[in-house]
Amino acid sequence: MKISVVFPLALGILTIVTPRPAQAAALKSIAYLCKLEGPNRAVDDAAIAHITSLGYSVHALGEATRPEEVKEDMVVLSSTVSGKNVSPAWRFAPKPLLTWENDSLDDLAMTGKRHDVDFGETEKERYLWLVNAPHPMSGGLPPGIANVYAKQNPMSWGKPGLGATIIATVYGQPEKAAIFGYEKGATMDYESLAPARRTMVFLDNATFNALSPQGLCLFDSALLWTGYRTEQAASCVISQNSGARHP
Repeated sequence: MKISVVFPLALGILTIVTPRPAQAAALKSIAYLCKLEGPNRAVDDAAIAHITSLGYSVHALGEATRPEEVKEDMVVLSSTVSGKNVSPAWRFAPKPLLTWENDSLDDLAMTGKRHDVDFGETEKERYLWLVNAPHPMSGGLPPGIANVYAKQNPMSWGKPGLGATIIATVYGQPEKAAIFGYEKGATMDYESLAPARRTMVFLDNATFNALSPQGLCLFDSALLWTGYRTEQAASCVISQNSGARHP
């Protein structure tokens, strides 16, 4: 809202205008950290090709890449990395980051440290429960059940800190957040403040190609939100008409 304050002066009128808050510019380039030579490289290549189709310039980098080596605007951390090889310095990196590597959530201060308590993966799931439909990361999908995989597959999940915005949980397991994000400055775990937007999505190593229309909509929406893009993903137009099948 623009607020004007007018003071009469001897030689005229002085108007003081408070500026609108600056909007972050949409980001265009992505550093995609993954295992460059691994059994799931073809899945990473498929994800990279899809992200590129959304208008990003994407560069695949090795799992041990450090923040100071990255020139791109934002970071995607694939779950094909080995968490022990990922630099802990990413916790403090001032670039937006999206990940589906649940073993790195504690190092990123996005969750606590206990595996299978604060973060982990399910064996076989197909559905999420959307709990925050008005948020852009929900992609315009209605609240409630979302069919995100073409068939049952593993899902990553986490139990985020109080500053997180939770978008979806594993169906029937509300304590397991499957999509969540932190705005810059939000309180994460360990009393850490998010140095930039941080987002977690539900994928596993080899599940990108198993995404249903609704799953792809949610993936795209999370990616666009992380990178400060405000348009609705084209995949969401399709998914909104696809419906959801009850388990």
